[in-house]
Amino acid sequence: MASELYNIIEGVSREKGIDPRIVVSAVEDAIVVATRKYYKTQENLRAVLDKDSGKINAYAVKAIVENPEQVEDPNLQVTVEQARKLDPSAEAGGELLIPKVTEGILGRIAAQLAKQVIFQKVREAERDTVYNEYIGHVNEVVNATVKRIEGPDVILDIGKAEARMGRKEQSRLESFAVGERIRVVIVRVEKAVKGPGVIASRSAPELVQHLFQSEVPEIYDGTVVIRAIAREAGERTKIAVLSKDKDVDAVGACVGMKGMRVQSIIRELRGEKIDIIEYHEDPVTFAEKALQPAKVSRVTIVDAADKHLEVVVDDTQLSLAIGKKGQNVRLAAKLLGWKIDIKSEEEKRQEVEQQMSALVTQTVTPLEIVTGLGEGLVEKLKAAGVNTVESLADMTPEQLEAIEGIGPKTVEKISIAVNNYFASLDGGEAVAAAEPESAEEAATETALSVESATEGSVEAEALISEAELPETAAPEESAGLVPEESATEEAATKEAPEDKQS
Repeated sequence: MASELYNIIEGVSREKGIDPRIVVSAVEDAIVVATRKYYKTQENLRAVLDKDSGKINAYAVKAIVENPEQVEDPNLQVTVEQARKLDPSAEAGGELLIPKVTEGILGRIAAQLAKQVIFQKVREAERDTVYNEYIGHVNEVVNATVKRIEGPDVILDIGKAEARMGRKEQSRLESFAVGERIRVVIVRVEKAVKGPGVIASRSAPELVQHLFQSEVPEIYDGTVVIRAIAREAGERTKIAVLSKDKDVDAVGACVGMKGMRVQSIIRELRGEKIDIIEYHEDPVTFAEKALQPAKVSRVTIVDAADKHLEVVVDDTQLSLAIGKKGQNVRLAAKLLGWKIDIKSEEEKRQEVEQQMSALVTQTVTPLEIVTGLGEGLVEKLKAAGVNTVESLADMTPEQLEAIEGIGPKTVEKISIAVNNYFASLDGGEAVAAAEPESAEEAATETALSVESATEGSVEAEALISEAELPETAAPEESAGLVPEESATEEAATKEAPEDKQS
């Protein structure tokens, strides 16, 4: 028959939910500590509880060695010969139990010390029991009762243990009263802490998932699957769902007829807003859905490896897409698992313009490389601060004429030279250069000189022919063949018809 002490130990074990052997071990350890303190010894002590009588016996335990030379510490070792004086059956390699008197000699201090040891052992055992009980239920939803409120923390009764729900684990919309029944998520179990080792939460996304599983039969039976949840407790929750049956609308199943299903969940969460979104494998389409109610103009994948998206919205939709204090885009990024940059159309346009201007490299080409510009003209341009072909090409004719020593004709010369230079860079044909006015005048003068030279040559030939005629006529005159008067008459006769013809 079990003793009264052992019955008390069993009662404590049932109350604390721990193994009775743990309590017995705690009692035996307490007796060992008290005995060591009383005897002030360094011997290896052991206590044994007699289940039937309820008596706890203390012993000094010594290892048995073969001969005296092997004894290193007399407090811990004994020879076979000495051991057999107390126990005839003692053998080398065994243990010798030497009884220690404890009954009636352990005082109040020793008893108090034993009590502390028992309480400490029981608390450690209780903590281990709680840990082993709930470590397999992390991220599960359990029913709890508000036991008490300690400042911002709420202490909950979850059955075999207490759970603590800190301020960060609560929704700002919720307040609790002692005795109220609520549903919480076990987020973690801590073993080496004072007080409750179970940490509960009502701000975890798993709570919303459990509520949808309870309210939506399609989710419970697996027809509709919850793919992602992003939540800011007390503010808004975004949940992405996917239907495995093409005939079942995932979003409609979660909303329910006239919104009855989702409204029930909203009431449980004390008015927290819930956005139900259809899940898509394509991140671009999923991002457009996740940013609702804002209307997205376009989505671009910036870096697929780093999961980076760029979203462009209309200027009027920018504030709606970002949300209050960035809440909408923050939840969308959590839902997708991608980094999202939101820009308005105007911001995107300015960014593109900056990128295009950055791509245009500013080359510097000296004026001397352009054929057609004389040294004097180059010096005039440099004196005016024009040192490159690019800056020269950007100038207007009015700006060029404002430079001292440059007139309209020179401006036209500069224009032709610059155009030919850029055409040669592009591989095209050079612009046909027109002759300047001065060259045209020179050509005209040259033509006139040629004409005058031609007329002069004709006159010279005529003079030569006239000069030759007297030479031929002279012999005739000398020979008396043609009289002088008849020659004059013939000349007059020849000129008369010419005058008539003219």
